[in-house]
Amino acid sequence: MDLKLSGRRAVVTGGSKGIGLAIVRALADEGVHVTSVSRTVSKELIELGDAVTAVEADLAVPSGARVLAGHAGDVDILVNNVGGGDESQAMNAGFLDIDDEGWLRTYELNLFATVRVTRALLPRLLERRGIIINISSVGARAAFPPVDYGTAKAALNNLTKALAEEFGPQGLRALTVTPGPTRTKHWSEPDGYAGQLARAAGIGLDDFLAAVPQQLGITTGRLTEPDEIAALVTFLASSRSGNLTGADFLADGGVIKSL
Repeated sequence: MDLKLSGRRAVVTGGSKGIGLAIVRALADEGVHVTSVSRTVSKELIELGDAVTAVEADLAVPSGARVLAGHAGDVDILVNNVGGGDESQAMNAGFLDIDDEGWLRTYELNLFATVRVTRALLPRLLERRGIIINISSVGARAAFPPVDYGTAKAALNNLTKALAEEFGPQGLRALTVTPGPTRTKHWSEPDGYAGQLARAAGIGLDDFLAAVPQQLGITTGRLTEPDEIAALVTFLASSRSGNLTGADFLADGGVIKSL
């Protein structure tokens, strides 16, 4: 299927690794020029060559969006992928374990970064009748720890719907993609989220990962692959999905059971 994306211009935040890197690759493969912004530039981004402009910026601080805006140029597609848990706290932290500073760090990265980037690039997106795709989490729909991360992602979902409603008459589309557990370094490496949980449980990482699908109720029996998320994002960014807006697309292998 020709997605008719060749020649378009995209911005992907958090594009140096994991789901973000997979999205950058998928868009570049469709002939899109991608500006990827992250705190560091990975060798995988450099290997993509001229199809990608890599920008170093910390989007968890207000100046990061301004740095990005100075490099982005025209924008047809904005993928707000940047996010993650607060690295200074345990990923399974309970409500009483998270202080005000922890809440603020989580919201800066998972909500305010997207607010600032979207505000900075929205005039360009409106000029080109573009699309915003925000990458959320199943934590927005279910009470998985940590609570600060889940509530920030729930707010992101609400923001997406609000953008779709306010700016839809001007040609903008806004969508959310909600991954479940995805086979990134976050899950597959010893110092990631899964590694922390495995150590807390006193078992090896391989044994922990083997039990994850059953414990989390993943209907398909496996973690999602980053390339699967990227394929969905690329389709949604194309004119083939041109009448889709304001919706949240679950890509979780069946973790969320509710309608």
